[in-house]
Amino acid sequence: MADGRTGLALVTGASRGIGAAVARALAPTHRLLLGGRDADALERLAAELPDARPWPVDLTDDAALAEATSSLDQLDVLVHSAGVAGLGTVAESPAAVWRHNLEVNTVAVVELTRLLLPALRSARGHVVFLNSGQGLSARAGWGPYAASKFALRAYADVLRAEEEIRGLRVTTVYPGRTDTEMQEAVIAHEGGEYTPESYLRPESVAAAVHAAVTAGPDAHLTELTLRPRPR
Repeated sequence: MADGRTGLALVTGASRGIGAAVARALAPTHRLLLGGRDADALERLAAELPDARPWPVDLTDDAALAEATSSLDQLDVLVHSAGVAGLGTVAESPAAVWRHNLEVNTVAVVELTRLLLPALRSARGHVVFLNSGQGLSARAGWGPYAASKFALRAYADVLRAEEEIRGLRVTTVYPGRTDTEMQEAVIAHEGGEYTPESYLRPESVAAAVHAAVTAGPDAHLTELTLRPRPR
């Protein structure tokens, strides 16, 4: 493209946090669809970026999702950044908490990817999953969230195994604690003190996503793990 942007990228969870940072990181190289439910926040972000438009969709609404994806016939990058963090011990977490985590963090991701597979195959595209350290090692009090992220990890691995032959690249990024509104809520749940300087910046996570997406055509970055450096 004459302006240097080489393809179309859809970023979910783009209204804030890591998703917004990923959108900003990809803006110099891609046209953008900004996914999320906060239409006002998406409009504000789109106004900052050179070739971006809001894509306000509730990812758990199957009918709305099918309609929103029906017009996309080619997609170069799909970044799954939307998610929830419902925490609790096994003894205290009812089925509704497990279902909500799995519905948003796994099932909605699976369905969006399925609907967009023809468009991704057409572009020999790239799917990026923003997972979590809890997708690698679960700990006490994080069961419902960790289960959804372990499931997401398995899905990404299966997608890569099935679709790499068709030219798709599939990357999972495992960030440690990151300075976001979600992290603030997690720390409050744990009863700790929130210290932003102790965590990764969303921009650092976005830089890892950008590195994977812009890697040379001979390279396939399958997994990236980021941790905050001690201060």
